[in-house]
Amino acid sequence: MAAEQDPEERAAARPLLTDLYQVTMALGYWRAGRARDPAEFELFFRHCPFGGAFALAAGLRDCVRFLRTFRLRDADVQFLASVLPPDTDPAFFEHLRALDCSGVTVRALPEGSLAFPGVPLLQVSGPLLVVQLLETPLLCLVGYASLISTNAARLSPDCGARETAAGDGAAARSRAWNGGLTAFTYSYLGG
Repeated sequence: MAAEQDPEERAAARPLLTDLYQVTMALGYWRAGRARDPAEFELFFRHCPFGGAFALAAGLRDCVRFLRTFRLRDADVQFLASVLPPDTDPAFFEHLRALDCSGVTVRALPEGSLAFPGVPLLQVSGPLLVVQLLETPLLCLVGYASLISTNAARLSPDCGARETAAGDGAAARSRAWNGGLTAFTYSYLGG
């Protein structure tokens, strides 16, 4: 019988929502003995979406859930072992199995607040290897949510909050890892 999964973990994005580049960089840091070096990155945008003057910061709730449940399962580690070079030291995979975000600090704009180009929506600091693996998932979680919220904020004066929050039901076309649920949630936030 399969182990019961925590409902919060079931609702969270998974650590493999990333690019192979991030994993190979993490391997490089581990090989160089730099896995635990302090590191920081800022997540920001250069231009406002839709030709507007602002964006809405969104996705923080999903980021917190992701960080709280961040663990590489055995199946995740086995998959990584299948795509990394065959001579990768097995100790690297043991290191991955032990990873969590207990040493990570996140500073963020409040959910739903106005955001402007060049101003960080998130600042993430912690051990280099972990922070490297967080970059793509956090970018996905914040980027899509902020885009949807911003679009809803721009549309709601024209079409009314009820219609904006309802969305168009296009869960199958959603760019989010969990389909239309993210679009509906963040449309409501923005509109």
